[in-house]
Amino acid sequence: MIVYLRGKKLSLSPSKSIGKGGEADIFDIGNGQVLKVFKQASHPDFAGFRLEQQMAEARLQEHQKKLPAFPKDLPQRVVTPIDLATNTKGKTILGYSMKFLKGYEVLLKYADRNYRRAGVSNDLVVKTFMDLHETVKSIHNKNVVIGDFNDLNIMVKNGEAYIIDADSFQFGPFMCRVFTEKFVDPMLCDPNGPRPILAKLHTPDSDWYAFSVMLMQSLLFVGPYGGIYRPSDKKKRVNHAVRPLKRITVFDNEVKYPKPAVHFSVLPDDLLQHFHRIFKEDRRGEFPDNLLNIKWVVCTNCGMVHARKTCPGCATYTPTAVKEVIRGRVTCTRVFRTSGIIVFATVQNNRLRYLYHEGGEFKREGGIPVIKGNIRPTMRFGIQSKSTLVGEKGCLVVLSPGATEKLAVDSVGSLPLFAANDNRYYWVTDGRLMRNGRLGPKRIGDVLSNQTLFWVGSQFGFGFYRAGNFNVGFVFNAETGGINDSVKLPVIPGQLVDATCYFAGNWAWFIVSVRDKGKTVNKCMIIKSDGSVNESFEAHDGDGSWLGSARGKCAAGRFLLAATDDGVVRVEPDGGTLSVVKEFPDTEPFVDSGCHLFASNAGLFVVSRKEVRSLKIV
Repeated sequence: MIVYLRGKKLSLSPSKSIGKGGEADIFDIGNGQVLKVFKQASHPDFAGFRLEQQMAEARLQEHQKKLPAFPKDLPQRVVTPIDLATNTKGKTILGYSMKFLKGYEVLLKYADRNYRRAGVSNDLVVKTFMDLHETVKSIHNKNVVIGDFNDLNIMVKNGEAYIIDADSFQFGPFMCRVFTEKFVDPMLCDPNGPRPILAKLHTPDSDWYAFSVMLMQSLLFVGPYGGIYRPSDKKKRVNHAVRPLKRITVFDNEVKYPKPAVHFSVLPDDLLQHFHRIFKEDRRGEFPDNLLNIKWVVCTNCGMVHARKTCPGCATYTPTAVKEVIRGRVTCTRVFRTSGIIVFATVQNNRLRYLYHEGGEFKREGGIPVIKGNIRPTMRFGIQSKSTLVGEKGCLVVLSPGATEKLAVDSVGSLPLFAANDNRYYWVTDGRLMRNGRLGPKRIGDVLSNQTLFWVGSQFGFGFYRAGNFNVGFVFNAETGGINDSVKLPVIPGQLVDATCYFAGNWAWFIVSVRDKGKTVNKCMIIKSDGSVNESFEAHDGDGSWLGSARGKCAAGRFLLAATDDGVVRVEPDGGTLSVVKEFPDTEPFVDSGCHLFASNAGLFVVSRKEVRSLKIV
């Protein structure tokens, strides 16, 4: 694609694409800047969707007037347009350049308990929201409304919060018509709709509503309308998406609170009461900044982090001395517990292997020390038999008994690109997919540098990348190498939120989470080693189904086991879709949607933040 910036011709290569959203593609143009290019009606993502094509045309037309009139005096934490990009004739605005926030993460990560366990404290979260509060207040003082205020257009690092996607701001005659279901103010939506649909203009109050939602989910790992609504009166049941319109919150007694979340009882009374007034009683207005003066403490008895005078967890705290529990047809045995956190686990050659951090040191199963140091959220881990892989900031360190190897690796954002199975480890460097060998590194094939995500099983690997107008999937043999890039993935529109893959034999269960048209959707599809794509299924994130989250699953044979708050379920292909064919309700006390499952001949392993348990089902 060719655009002109400051009168100079600029060729946008897919290899420079660093992001993709529902309305635009982002390219690294150097000198600490990126270029946001709006998708036009002819974009492949809109192929066959006439309404989306019309909306793209309307957006581009409005930007011809809106971007030149963009406010110039917004606070420094707002990433505003620097220069406008145009077509050949310089008459049509196609996008704009802006500051590159390298090394920053989306605020969404702060609602991910697995991400937070690696050194992102509640104090840092509160500091970040205090910074964000000042920015939101300053924006409103300029008579500007953020509008589509959500956890993917806020970038955070070290207590700083920057707001991006400023082109959708509402000011003067220019309205913001886009919204995200999870964060849109229900008071502005059609009360009779099948889900939250914006019916009125955004306001400063709706920005503060979204601020409150993001704060709550960042502290508790659940938003106001999370959990599963199960009223005793079946006539009161509603679809999950309707709950914000009915104000059915996690504070309701008939809502099953999600197990992986932190209970709201840890919050101080004034903050908890404020959340209740907002989400149950429709109280609006600027968020009181004094409610962010939260003093967190760690209970010396049960270890719970809370902000109350007495620990709310000790009343229900049960010692963990019991090693084996039997419920119905399930026997649960505790295999391991740490006072630190388990950072990675896998089953290789039918053996559970794991890495944990405790007392300032990383250790493998059996308490074997690997390396000393603090854990950081920018780290990524892997295991290849007795070797331990630690990656961070473009570097992969392979720690083997008696040897250490350092490798330069590409990254997607802050995520270093590597994977491992029992026999090999694999990495991407300068656009080359590599694996280790007895005589040195072996090249498997070429991929798109700093854009490619990949995973590997015992027999084959799968990867994909999204860059500009391209959406490419590929498979490769785990031993012999060679890439087959003819995998015909279905269209995956929207902004990528998460992706993972579960392997069993010559099957891979690929799960991707995207935010598109204001809602987050999880998609699962089966990829076979020959590159064919078979049955698929999708669900709304957080809906309580087996696909309500991307994580917490494992493949075994030609079926998938998924952990839910109601227990483990078995999923199999079923005539073009994927269906739950069996439920294991007796597993309910021992699993939740936030744990990790691993199948082996010894049984089913359940790995949580601090504990490994073995489940045997008879």
